[in-house]
Amino acid sequence: MTNEVKAQIGVVAADSLRSMGLVAILEETAGVEAAALKLEGVFAAEGLALVLLDMQEPLETILQTILRLRRERPTVKPVVMGDPLTPEQIQAVIGAGAKGFLLRSAGENEISMAVEIVLDGSIWAPRKVLARLVEAGTAGSDGAAPTGGKTESVEEMVTGREREVLHLLMNGRSNREIAAAMGIEQATVKAHLGRMLRKTRAKNRVELTLRAMEERTVDEE
Repeated sequence: MTNEVKAQIGVVAADSLRSMGLVAILEETAGVEAAALKLEGVFAAEGLALVLLDMQEPLETILQTILRLRRERPTVKPVVMGDPLTPEQIQAVIGAGAKGFLLRSAGENEISMAVEIVLDGSIWAPRKVLARLVEAGTAGSDGAAPTGGKTESVEEMVTGREREVLHLLMNGRSNREIAAAMGIEQATVKAHLGRMLRKTRAKNRVELTLRAMEERTVDEE
């Protein structure tokens, strides 16, 4: 046995027994150091290289979680385990910043292989999705949407109130949470979001948020 440093992996699952099972699989088959964590623990844990998110949540919640991870822990590589999704939905998960997608029914070998490939810098997804990502030119990148040439930024296109909504979106907040934070109705949040989508020509809230986050990153460099 060598003394090489093992990658630190976090496992997040609602079921504690499933968490322990995934930790055991990763340590036995992938040769990493794994630990069961609560989601909030991922944002505080030091030295994590990858987090395996076992999520039985709506797609929007998964995307918001990935976006928050990308913003607050950009060096941690998220791999999502979930129920069956369409290729378009999986592509959205990867586009939001996830480095892999596995079905919750995946076996030990597949889980181990996915983690090894993601740690090596690649993306793990169904073949059909990978083909689409390669075609779009994102399979070997960080999953970010391209920003293109020098054009008006998202934040420059929106009003001050819409910018408040945008910043909360970038923090992974849901419509309900944004409404509570701003003291407005959810219908008003949706109206602000709809106007921003029209102004920026973004297809959905994920694309809008990714563009704004990418522009902020470029501005900070």
